[in-house]
Amino acid sequence: MDTPAIPNDAELGALARRLADTLVARHHLVCTAESCTGGWIAKCLTDIPGSSAWFDCGMVAYSYEAKQAMLGVRPQTLEREGAVSRETVIEMVSGALVHSAASIAVAVTGIAGPGGGTAGKPVGTVWIAWKRRGGYPKAEVFHFTGDREAVRRQTIAAALHGLLELATA
Repeated sequence: MDTPAIPNDAELGALARRLADTLVARHHLVCTAESCTGGWIAKCLTDIPGSSAWFDCGMVAYSYEAKQAMLGVRPQTLEREGAVSRETVIEMVSGALVHSAASIAVAVTGIAGPGGGTAGKPVGTVWIAWKRRGGYPKAEVFHFTGDREAVRRQTIAAALHGLLELATA
């Protein structure tokens, strides 16, 4: 299997613009809940002029405390499953919708590296969840390759692709 190409700024921008056009056409408002990307998804979206018409907010929550306070992630979930888990990312995306006016949301949590990986969760492990207000979340685990920037770029692309799919569903 071929390793996917690492998306560059132009490719991320083009993907964000496609999403923006779809959000406008479908009357959606989006929010992001980000850990390993540090707000980069929100940056890609708000780099587009007029984004206030379809972008509500972005929340960056790295620490356990921030995930709990900003997104309502339960301490038990973090203790039992860890920050990089299906359960945590689902609570993050659900919390993002609770704490925003958005109709759709994405959440990401992962290990971008270079350190922090374990045998069970190596560097490049990223959970992404998408959810529509009033709907059920979809969560998927990815195992990206490359250095910290490469992992983050691949995460952003996957998050935007998933939002595009959700917005057109």
